Amino acid sequence: MGKIIKYLGEHKASVFAIFLLLVVQAFCDLSLPQYMSDIVDIGIQQSGIEYAVPQKIRKETLEGLCLFLSERDASKLQESYQEQDNGIFVLNNLDKHKMEALEEILGMPMVVMSVMTEETGMEISELRTLLDSGQITGESMQQAKEAVQAKMGDGSESMVSQRARLMVRKEYEALGYDMVDYQNRYMMRTGGKMLAISIIMMLASILVGFFASRTSAKIGMTLRGRVFQKVVQFSSNEIEQFSTASLITRSTNDIQQVQMVSVILLRMVLYAPIIGIGGVIKVSGTKTGMGWIIGIAVGSIILLVGGLMAVTMPKFKKMQTLVDRLNLVSREILTGIPVIRAFSREKFEEERFADANRNLMKTQLFTSRVMSMMMPAMMLIMNCITVMIVWFGAKGVDLGNLQVGDMMAFITYTMQIVMAFLMITMVSVMLPRAGVAAERIEEVIRTDGTILDPKEPMDDSKANWHGEVVFEDVSFRYPGADEDAVSHISFRAKPGQTTAIIGSTGCGKSTVLNLIPRFYDVTEGRITMDGVDIRMMSQRNLRDLIGYVPQKGVLFSGTIASNIGFAGGVTQEQVEEAARIAQAQEFILDKEEQFDSPIAQGGTNVSGGQKQRLSIARAIAKDPKVYLFDDSFSALDYKTDVTLRKALGEKTKDASVIIVAQRISTILHADQIIVLEDGTVSGMGTHQELMESCETYQEIARSQLSEQELANQGGVSR
Repeated sequence: MGKIIKYLGEHKASVFAIFLLLVVQAFCDLSLPQYMSDIVDIGIQQSGIEYAVPQKIRKETLEGLCLFLSERDASKLQESYQEQDNGIFVLNNLDKHKMEALEEILGMPMVVMSVMTEETGMEISELRTLLDSGQITGESMQQAKEAVQAKMGDGSESMVSQRARLMVRKEYEALGYDMVDYQNRYMMRTGGKMLAISIIMMLASILVGFFASRTSAKIGMTLRGRVFQKVVQFSSNEIEQFSTASLITRSTNDIQQVQMVSVILLRMVLYAPIIGIGGVIKVSGTKTGMGWIIGIAVGSIILLVGGLMAVTMPKFKKMQTLVDRLNLVSREILTGIPVIRAFSREKFEEERFADANRNLMKTQLFTSRVMSMMMPAMMLIMNCITVMIVWFGAKGVDLGNLQVGDMMAFITYTMQIVMAFLMITMVSVMLPRAGVAAERIEEVIRTDGTILDPKEPMDDSKANWHGEVVFEDVSFRYPGADEDAVSHISFRAKPGQTTAIIGSTGCGKSTVLNLIPRFYDVTEGRITMDGVDIRMMSQRNLRDLIGYVPQKGVLFSGTIASNIGFAGGVTQEQVEEAARIAQAQEFILDKEEQFDSPIAQGGTNVSGGQKQRLSIARAIAKDPKVYLFDDSFSALDYKTDVTLRKALGEKTKDASVIIVAQRISTILHADQIIVLEDGTVSGMGTHQELMESCETYQEIARSQLSEQELANQGGVSR
């Protein structure tokens, strides 16, 4: 979770904009229940009369109300109105707080006056006349007021307010108001506000979605770039440490998990505390006395989520490892289909895939089954909370302590608070897996390569290098191995000469070759290029000097021309020349599109020999100072091999050529042949010299060449 927040922190401006939009959205969302409550309580029940304070009032009604007020309150009431020419008093423009204060002053007097007029059957003006004539004394009026108050008993503020509004309605009717029109105008006005707020909320939601999607997409793009950049810098050691299948999973599935959770965090989780806190504030303002119900709801949700997370978290961590395993098995099977079919191992591989698939399925089923309990449990909690609110709210409505609209608003606010926790809960299903995915991504990003450039590399332009490679008592041991793969290797590969390395399978030939471009670094000794330790050169500069042809030809999706010119900065003339030297021009020109012919991913649409020749052409087109051929002629027939090596000799006369070979016929004319046995040098020299002095080389030669061929090459038979 912390790492995902760190990724979001890299996009502070967007996150801040989303936060502001969510505040606007939450404000609108929290305003709607109050308007709904007003429509029910004020618009429907109170005929659109918002306050128990009439906007217009007759003179006699105003004077009648003053009879039941103290001198101070009566003065305050009169100051709140201005008299018009027709004897009607109009209320001044007062803010909400002053209106509420005035409503509190007028509430009980309006009820008392309403009751007295109903009981006596007289209008206010008649009561006023009787009072002025002395027929009704002020003392009797006070007694009547106390009698009405006693009759009201412990009536709640809500009951007093509603009764006062009935008085206001009668006053409006006396003034000639069309109360149906008055009510409709209030409903339209309030509904219009709700519509406007809904539109603003919709626009805010759309903008939040836009910015959240954009931010999460940028996070995914950035992470993919970082992981890819890091992986490209990895040596073979780090690649083997993670495995190719795992790196692919981390670069795709894991980053997708983080990207998906990022957008949900921005759209839902960030919104949840805003709407939750706002809901609590709104609920506290409803004065329903049912806030304890929210406490029960929140506590129940926290217990539910905590229990589920404790059970599923270990399984989520295990799930990503199982995905890696499934990808590894799938990759091995798909790349090895020809071998699997050749050995009739389809059944075995099917079972191996089924095991990996089944293990992942079981883990996913366990987590899904546990998490599937969450939604029903959450709905149960929400429904129980709704029942509690209706139960206790109905009692409040029955006692007159609560209005129906307030109860409906309380239910809505409570559901918003619960839904805020529900949002977090829903995301909590994905957070553990995304957290594991983020950790796996960070593991790749944090991993430092074992092969690094020096702080001050001794680089120079390519033209100033000659390409003389020297091994000085070199030993190398693979990470985690118990013994050296090659030991105490020393030789010199000079420009203009061909150095060949031969030996039995597993003797370390390819290992020696891989040390030169620093795919691995030597354990002991050193390798120099023109007298400079290659570890003191930047990897880029070192590899710019080298043309490498791997044992297995690797082609990339594109065209023949793009593969041959893969090194960059290669002209079309150089591409064609390299193809001619590599004996690839013939089959290229036979194709309809020639050099623009497409190459499928991995070079699956060309044969093994064609793939090898294109790989050789790619190295030639680079025009390097050192050529490294790792058994790169194995797929060529003898005639093509001879022709290619002859053409190659002309091209590489000023460069060092190091060839790893299995066939002696490929290296017979090499200037220097190094014979490896069990990782050590057992012989070094020309073919003739080795046939005289190296028993290992003699055994290899006799196993591959006939007595006549040995005699023709000047070999010695023993």
